[in-house]
Parts: sequence; C-alpha cells; structure tokens
Amino acid sequence: NVEFVSANPTGPLNIGHGRNAVIGDCVARILEFNGFDVTREYYFNNAGRQMRLLGETVRYHYLTKLEKKTSFPVDGYEGEYLAEIAEQLIEEKGDTLVDSEDVTPFKEIAERVVFEDIKLTLANIGIRMDKYFNEDDLYNSGAIESVLKRFYEKGLAYDKDGAVWLRLTELGMGEDRVIKKSSGEPTYRLPDIAYHEDKLNRNYDLIIDILGADHHASYPDVVAGVKALGYDAEKINILLHQFVTLTKDGKKIKMSTRKANYVTLDELQTEVGEDVLRYFFLMRSVNSHLNFEMDLAKKETDENPVYYIQYAHARISSIIRLAAERDENYDKPNLSLLNSDEEKVLITYLGEFPEMVEKLHSMLQPHLLTVFLSELATLFSRFYTEHKVVSDDHEITASRLAL
Repeated sequence: NVEFVSANPTGPLNIGHGRNAVIGDCVARILEFNGFDVTREYYFNNAGRQMRLLGETVRYHYLTKLEKKTSFPVDGYEGEYLAEIAEQLIEEKGDTLVDSEDVTPFKEIAERVVFEDIKLTLANIGIRMDKYFNEDDLYNSGAIESVLKRFYEKGLAYDKDGAVWLRLTELGMGEDRVIKKSSGEPTYRLPDIAYHEDKLNRNYDLIIDILGADHHASYPDVVAGVKALGYDAEKINILLHQFVTLTKDGKKIKMSTRKANYVTLDELQTEVGEDVLRYFFLMRSVNSHLNFEMDLAKKETDENPVYYIQYAHARISSIIRLAAERDENYDKPNLSLLNSDEEKVLITYLGEFPEMVEKLHSMLQPHLLTVFLSELATLFSRFYTEHKVVSDDHEITASRLAL
C-alpha cells in the first residue's frame, strides 16, 4: 500500500502536491517492477474547519452572484475557482439555497468539483489512484473510539486539563501528546493511528506513506501508537520529502494556498509537459530541497536533462526505423564484435541495471533512476558520435542494433 498526495479537497493541486504525487507514483511503479501487487491510496478529510471555510466561501460567492447582501468569511479561501463552483451551484439549484444557514450543500458541491479536478490533474501526469479513503469513515465506524478505549485499557491514555493524553514517554518517545482536545475533537495523531490500524488489518506486507517534511515530528508518534496496539510497525515505512521552490526568470515565486497565490500543477504541466514535470520532481533526493527552475525546464537544449534523454531516445528510435526499412536482422548478433571503448563502457553500464532496480527497491529513492538515465544518455551519445550503427557491414550492424 502506497499512500500519497492525500490533499484535502479545498482547491487545485499545487507544485508541493506535485512532488509528493510523482514520488509516490514512482515508488509504486518501482515496487510493481519488483513484483509487488500495489494499491495506490489517497487519504483525505472532508470535515473540519478547512472544509467549513471552503463551504462558507462558496456560499459567499453564491449569494453575491444572486445579488444578496453578504460578507466574505474570515479566513475564507480566495480564488476564481470558487466563484465558478458557485455559478455551477446556481445552475443546479437556482436560488433555493439563499436562506440556507446550513453550509453543507455548499461544502458538498465544492468537494465534488474539486475532487473531479484533482483526479483529472493526476490523470494528466500519468497517475491513477486505486482507493480513496475518507477520514470520516473512521469516526462513523467507531474505529477512533475503539483505539482510544484500548489505549485507556493499556494504561497509555490519561486525562489532564480536560484533554486526553497519550503516554508516549512509556513508548520511548520524548514527551506525552494530546490525542483528544478539551473540546472533544481528536488531534490528528489519533485518527492517523486508527487509519494505519485499518491498513494493517487489510493485510498489506508493506505500507508506505509519502509525506512532506512538516510531518517529521508527528509520524514517529503514530508509528509508536500503532506498535502499542500490538501491530508489527516494521511494516510501516514513512518516506519524507523536502519542499519545492519554483523559480522563474531567476526569481522565487511566492505561494499561498489560502490566498490562491500559487502555480497549480495543471498550469505547470501545461507549461513544461508531463515528462519534464515528472523528471524534475524526481531529479533530487527526497531528502533534499527541490528548486524547480521553470526556465531550465522549458529549454530544448542539452542543458535540460529531460531534453537530452529524449533526444537520445529519438536517435535510437530513428536508428531502429532505418534498420527496419533496410530489413536488417539482429536476432542472433555476434556481441564479441563490440570491443571499442565506447561500446564496452555502455555494455558495462547497462549491466548495472538489475543492481539499480534492487537498489531502488531497497532504498526507495527514485532520484537514483534519473541519475542512471542521465548517465546512460551521455554514454549512448558518446557511442553514437564515434560509431555508425547501420552500415554496409551487416554483422557489425546487427551487433550494434542489439546493443
């Protein structure tokens, strides 16, 4: 099970979500290549303050477009997409919701439209999800209360200052943490523990969470809580990635989701294309901050690593087409003829691919694949510069076509 993206449906995916999405999908593909049956999972919360504010903002636009007196909600979301959702709601419901004090219908249409947009965005960069898991289901099923009850039974939960605390110090952590506020609302650690229990109960051999670096303080508590409930926490692998900075014309583009001041993943994909977007999000270690240079990403020169790799692929495809036109047969090549320095280096490097696949599996560091591809393109370019592949010598032609 690989859980990634997991953005709440409050607006379009941005470039931060993009790095998470591409890393997660690449990890899933690596595991599939190594023989795993992988479930791609998206975890979301359609309740809470964020979604209430989203609904209130749609209601504001709804009433404004119907020329009703209203005011923009405090901390509401900005962005033209919410005005467009309000227009859609008017088309569906007319003015029947003008007097509604319930924010639910406004929240529901916003969630539906935003999720449709999210799914389309992911599809545009070659990503599909197998399962969408709603945090609210953990409340409705009683899973969260069940976890809390067992913590009490184990002496790991206690009451203090009107809140419920988890005795994490007894689980080897630095300090105890609140898992249920004095208001009765659980903190995120409690539903996260219940969610991981649910995944473990689905009998996955391996559970991987792709998370932003801002989760570094909380995820060890979740893993400790799951272990305390008697589960094998070794099955859980948390992959934290650092943040993304987008630069254009040498300047950093500042972004704010609430103010709708950000470049969406759709906009970025339109600007640079799917291949460039995916490669750039993967080209640095997940442990490193990523500077997404828009100017470099759009260049069609050897400076752009994706263009360089694509050009090598185009050359190879052209050679294969030429060979087909000339009816060259390379089913039984004499590989001993490949004895030049460029050919030997290229063969040796290609021979390292199985080891690379195993390393990708064990380390789950997708950037290693981009490094491998970049070096492979360089070695092929050197070979291509020095040696003609399709020639009048059919025997050497067959050997180089096989290579």
